[in-house]
Amino acid sequence: MVTSSLPLRLNRFSKFSPSNQWNFQIREAVSKHNPNQALLLFRQMKQNDIVPNNFIFIFIAKACAQLSNLKYSQMIHTHTVKSPFGSHIYVQTTMVDMYVKCDQLDYACSLFDEMTERDVASWNAMLVGFAQKGFVNEVLRIFYEMRFAGIKGDAVTAMGLTQSVLEAKNLNLLKAVHSIGIQMGMDADIEVATTWISAYAKCSDLNFAELVFYGIEQGLQTVVSWNSMIAGYANNGKVFDAVRFYKWMMLDGFRPDVSTIVSLLSACAQLEALLHGRLIHSHGIQMGFDVDIFVINTLISLYSKCGDIYSARFLFDGMLYRNCVSWTAMISGYVKKRDMDVALELFFAMEAAGEKPDLVTVLSLVSGCGQGGTLELGKWIDNYASSKGLRDNVMVCNALIDMYAKCGSIPDARELFLAMPERTVVSWTAMIAGCALNGEFSEALDLFHQMVELGLWPNHVTFLAVLRACAHAGFLEKGWECFNMMTEVYNINPGLDHYSCMADILGRRGKLKKALDFVQSMPIKPDAGIWGALLSACKIHHNIEIGEYVAHRLFELVPHVAAPYVEMANIYAFWGRWDGVAKIRSMMKCNNVNKFPGQSQVHVNGKTCTFTVEDRDHPEGIVIYALLDCLTFQLKEKAYLPQFEEISQHE
Repeated sequence: MVTSSLPLRLNRFSKFSPSNQWNFQIREAVSKHNPNQALLLFRQMKQNDIVPNNFIFIFIAKACAQLSNLKYSQMIHTHTVKSPFGSHIYVQTTMVDMYVKCDQLDYACSLFDEMTERDVASWNAMLVGFAQKGFVNEVLRIFYEMRFAGIKGDAVTAMGLTQSVLEAKNLNLLKAVHSIGIQMGMDADIEVATTWISAYAKCSDLNFAELVFYGIEQGLQTVVSWNSMIAGYANNGKVFDAVRFYKWMMLDGFRPDVSTIVSLLSACAQLEALLHGRLIHSHGIQMGFDVDIFVINTLISLYSKCGDIYSARFLFDGMLYRNCVSWTAMISGYVKKRDMDVALELFFAMEAAGEKPDLVTVLSLVSGCGQGGTLELGKWIDNYASSKGLRDNVMVCNALIDMYAKCGSIPDARELFLAMPERTVVSWTAMIAGCALNGEFSEALDLFHQMVELGLWPNHVTFLAVLRACAHAGFLEKGWECFNMMTEVYNINPGLDHYSCMADILGRRGKLKKALDFVQSMPIKPDAGIWGALLSACKIHHNIEIGEYVAHRLFELVPHVAAPYVEMANIYAFWGRWDGVAKIRSMMKCNNVNKFPGQSQVHVNGKTCTFTVEDRDHPEGIVIYALLDCLTFQLKEKAYLPQFEEISQHE
């Protein structure tokens, strides 16, 4: 009896065992993020005439979602429809999610509408899909329909709603979603609370972020929730608050992870926080994070931005493995230091090492060419970007326009601008600023009016470029017109730079009293830039009375900067007030103010040469000064008179 029943028992299980074995293998492949292997196994399974069960279809759909491949997704969907599980709620929900992950919301909507039965996972699949695209109205519509259908949302619903409003960075809407989440009872969920912390921080409301954090029940806080709060402080420039929170985190017994260290180091990438950055670096070494490539890349960026290029290079040279971010961070460090020679050497070494430069690498080099005025190198990088297909990117084109303008080649900038198939606000702003910089003031204003007529919405940087054009050209009425347009039509609150331009316009036209009244009536406290612009105007018009008042304001704000002392001394010297000049020199001596000589740079044969006044150290110094003497003689012969200011005749 036993022997005769054994084959029967084996046959009874053999119908299901092969399917279960394939199910296990496919599930393992998907869980290990190997979707191609999962699809290959499914194909082999079909070739062996093994009938898939509903679980296999769920895992295969997840594999297609990982690949974001529409063709494979449609093939799997077809197999599902032909199977007995085509109307299974879990299978259909997975198919909806699959189309969402393939960025095919139309297909997902069609399938969702065909579902006769929906659970919270089905609704969440659609809600999260629209949330990831930033379609706030669609997300809210789905949520209300979901509640009308009697489906109670869960943590995924709350996080999807939060993600959707975060795309719009609408603080009031975020607070409304927060309120809905509390009504749903999701405020006790640690993942939801952590999402709200990040959302409030990204909306720059750290007070509400703190309220959510402190509202988490004792014992439920995780490293992730602490990291969200630290990252929030870091991203909002609150470096010392981030460090304070970091200390509390360790006092509460939480061990920082790589994300904690990276957030803190990113926050410390400013000169005044360099010491804290070094301390966190030291602590990261103690915890063994110094071998993590993300930490090292962040450290290279930190030291580079703080001007400590030697520490950055020490870390870079000690790396066993470097990725594109590592090379780009180091190249950017030398660009910031204005050492384009070494930056270019690293760029070539990066390519020789087999690492492909990316968009950020090229943008960094283009920026360096603009800063140093190295036009020939800039043109070479332009050709390189074109050969690598990067010139099709609008950000690269915008950076190239800016670079050509800063290098004084406005025709190249104009040619590139006109050839762009698509122009953004940044493109127009870069061209306007370039024209203003190169003395093409009327063209700058014409471009601005063309931009407005096309329906593009200028931002605060656009208006800054326009106001600078008006300031340099002396267009007082046009300047006021644009300033009023910014505040009244576009509801943009002027910043210190905008006020500085207006003070400069008034000052250049000799209306120094009006300029002073304007600065004193500003709703925000004037900085050294505004007072400096006014002092320069006093120097142009030789006004001692207002000059003395403005200079003393500058002496209080920036007592160790030489420029205000020099300009005030020049005003005194013009009127023969040598007692005033002596007083200024005495003040400079008391405040330990040193005037550093200006420098000139020239790029010759791929090398940057720097010169100061009467610099005789260059190996070709004799030839250089002989040529300069020749140029000076020719200028004197032609009675060349430099024109520092042009006032429009049409005002």
